[in-house]
Amino acid sequence: MKQLFSLLLLCSLSWVSAQKVESPTGTLALTFQLTPDGQPTYAVSYKNKPVVLSSALGVSLKDKTALVNHFEVTGTTTHAVNETWKPVLGEQAQIVNHYNELIVALVQKDSKVKLNLVFRAFDEGVAFRYDFPKQENLNYFIISDEKTEFNLTENHKVFWIPGDFDSNEYVYNETKFSEIDNEKLDLNNGIGVKSIPGKYTVQTPLQMKSPSGLYLNIFEAAVVNYPVMHLDANVQKYTLKANLVPNAIGDKAYLQAPCVSPWRTIMVSDDARKIVSSKLILNLNEPSKIEDTSWIKPMKYVGIWWEMHVGKSTWDYAGSQNAQNAAGNPIPTGKHGATTENTKRYIDFAAKHGFDGVLVEGWNVGWEDWVGNWKEDVFDFTTPYPDFNLEEVSAYAKAKNVKMIMHHETSGSVGNYERHLDRALDLMKKFDYPAAKTGYVGKIIPRGEFHDGQAMVNHFNFVARRFADNKLMVNSHESSHPTGYSRTYPNYIAAESARGNEFNAWSNGNPPAHETILPFTRQLGGPMDYTPGIFEIKMSYYDKNKTEQVHTTLAKQLALYVTMYSPLQMAADLIENYEKYPDAFQFIKDVAMDWDESLYLEAEPGDYLTVARKTKGQDTWFLGAITDENARTTEIKLDFLTKGKKYKAIIYQDAKNAHWEKNPIAYTIKTQVVTSASKLKLQLAAGGGTAISFEPLP
Repeated sequence: MKQLFSLLLLCSLSWVSAQKVESPTGTLALTFQLTPDGQPTYAVSYKNKPVVLSSALGVSLKDKTALVNHFEVTGTTTHAVNETWKPVLGEQAQIVNHYNELIVALVQKDSKVKLNLVFRAFDEGVAFRYDFPKQENLNYFIISDEKTEFNLTENHKVFWIPGDFDSNEYVYNETKFSEIDNEKLDLNNGIGVKSIPGKYTVQTPLQMKSPSGLYLNIFEAAVVNYPVMHLDANVQKYTLKANLVPNAIGDKAYLQAPCVSPWRTIMVSDDARKIVSSKLILNLNEPSKIEDTSWIKPMKYVGIWWEMHVGKSTWDYAGSQNAQNAAGNPIPTGKHGATTENTKRYIDFAAKHGFDGVLVEGWNVGWEDWVGNWKEDVFDFTTPYPDFNLEEVSAYAKAKNVKMIMHHETSGSVGNYERHLDRALDLMKKFDYPAAKTGYVGKIIPRGEFHDGQAMVNHFNFVARRFADNKLMVNSHESSHPTGYSRTYPNYIAAESARGNEFNAWSNGNPPAHETILPFTRQLGGPMDYTPGIFEIKMSYYDKNKTEQVHTTLAKQLALYVTMYSPLQMAADLIENYEKYPDAFQFIKDVAMDWDESLYLEAEPGDYLTVARKTKGQDTWFLGAITDENARTTEIKLDFLTKGKKYKAIIYQDAKNAHWEKNPIAYTIKTQVVTSASKLKLQLAAGGGTAISFEPLP
């Protein structure tokens, strides 16, 4: 009897502290409760079925009492929000932000430290964060570990990449949860710097599918003044635990109350389209802090870039720092790509075909003295090579009504970039460059820091803010993954932060399924500069001894302009290659970059994706459909078109004999008149795609 009474008492104590918050339609529910030991826990259910079992919450502090147990609830508050907001650039003209919120106020009995847990329930997912209020018992503190757990119910299918503190440029693995194992991967994958902390560490966003067909995604939002969260998997128990990226001395985050952690997010749906179209991550970020956003505009660009990847030209001017003549001047190799003459050729092409901008990489001195050297001072971001006349190029572009895009490769030397940043931005303004592409290739300096640590997160966000101060846009490469900060600073127009198209030029490349997974993972946090549009698919075109190739058909490269959302889109191939296929190139010229509406018509991670988008302020639509290594036939209803109107549909599709590996350039183009009552049968080749433009007829 005594044991039974004790059990009932424990259950009663636990039950008394239980709190529940449901999504607006009641589809999703999150339950919070304290264990008998006062440890915070949460659980998530979808349509009354558990999807995350009771999971621990808490943080450990360096040299202070761990905030993991001995808590008591001192109060709760609830709040409901239903609002809409307008992104500056985006997939939708308006975004709905609708959720119910529960805030649980806790105090630790012995230390008297206060901690608030904030929970939000949306119809497509839940989110929670740690809130450290201003208080007498906690001022400055150091996070040494985060105890957040995600206890899953089953052995889900998982789309995962290693939890690398320095790189997210991996091919996705599609396995069961129990088969996660970094030691079984082939890491001869073209990634130069790798920092994988453990055998079972994976990155977020982590996309999963349960055996019963439920889709789950674990991610984070609003990572500000905090390190990136990776996850340690227990492959036997199907659990995940937060693994925060440390700094050079092993600490995770330096904070001062009042402050908050990033949001931890769990998206859940039985419809994959609701995951890939979710705006939950953006909704969890603060509204734009830029009052005048009129200067933030989408850009379609070409550039001196792919020619270096395929070996036609080089970033460096002299090939070696030691290649000097008797007078001490560098001796040019003759292969430098960023010359005045070559840049003018790209400007002419951009002007002729209506492109907004031209990117030039390798324009500035320093490239000879970098590769392989972990050096502090490589670039000054202001001094051009002798064969690149910055003033002449800028004047020529202005006369042609073309904008130049600056390139700032930092070589991972962050302190050096910050020291030169204001002078670099002044140079951009002087020569009317509206945007820059930044790069962080290599190991980070200060030495010992990782790309995903708190210091680097702060740097990437600082650069976006400093660019905003100067009314300039930024597109970061090799940065930590975006988590919706582009809502707060919409001049952070795009980022790479995943394995982009460039890997197809010189490594084992990106398999055909890659682009069907990225919208479920990397792109949930913001626009990706994937650099699509490669027409010469096989690298043997440039060197008969090369076996590398882009793992798609040409038609799929066109479709990526619709399926991979970004307001910054590059026609990445050599401009002479576009001149050989002018009919296919027309789609790249026509496709919009900013949208009133986006409809995810079909979606299955790792298999296929079909998206239709309406141009901002116009009644033109574009559709992109892509598949993995399997050929696919599908029928699409066009009921998204305006009723009562006729449209000219221009359909760019794989030829009947097209195949990503055997015959990738084979495509056909046909035109037909359609209405909202029409249906289109699409036939996608293996690794293929279809791109369609819909133009209203008079």
